[in-house]
Amino acid sequence: MSRRGLFGRVWSLLRWPILIGFAALALLQGYYALSIATLNFYNPETTAFMDAERERLSKGKKTEAKLRHQWVSYPRISVSAKRAVIAAEDSTFAYHDGVDWEAIEKAARENLRKGTVKRGGSTITMQLAKNLYLSSERSYIRKAQEFVLASMLELLVDKRRILEIYLNVAEWGIGVFGIEAAARHYYGVSAAELDDAQAAWLASILPAPRRYDRNRESEWIQEKALVIQERMPKVSLPK
Repeated sequence: MSRRGLFGRVWSLLRWPILIGFAALALLQGYYALSIATLNFYNPETTAFMDAERERLSKGKKTEAKLRHQWVSYPRISVSAKRAVIAAEDSTFAYHDGVDWEAIEKAARENLRKGTVKRGGSTITMQLAKNLYLSSERSYIRKAQEFVLASMLELLVDKRRILEIYLNVAEWGIGVFGIEAAARHYYGVSAAELDDAQAAWLASILPAPRRYDRNRESEWIQEKALVIQERMPKVSLPK
């Protein structure tokens, strides 16, 4: 049988599954694009990460666990909190297009060296995409979807709104989501009242908030917070 004939037979067997798969993928991306566009007008009431944490805390209980979360507008979040999170998570946030390619390259080299996905090189935009729609699973497929969603976010939503949403949905402890709930949980103040030191400490625990909710006196986190605080004055906020 010729190669053309073999290809024709394989294509006749697989074309419908392939076409259906592409159509489903296109519909999924269309859904995401529509959902992201609405973020300009509506504040998300829940996220994929919130749903996962609610399910985790509810396991084995008769009633659904309640999360601590209260939305606050951008002007009601202290400048210290905005600067601290950018300094800790994504120093070039105000300038990139959703992906920090230099950070991605560094993460890829480290992952290849270790033979597993340990670092992601995620920007704030990418982390928001993950928080809203994806999971905490570490895989190259999920990372690819993160790229796509981050690009949609940057295209359809301005930087200031991206930062506002991220600050309001980021996980900050056991059942604690958003900067307002975090400020009250750890310091008994509002997000508007956070000072530089408090904001730097909150930003320092973002990679593992549940761990440091239980271990708040960690010396390593205290040192990391000091480094973040030193970087904060150099940070550019989105306009």
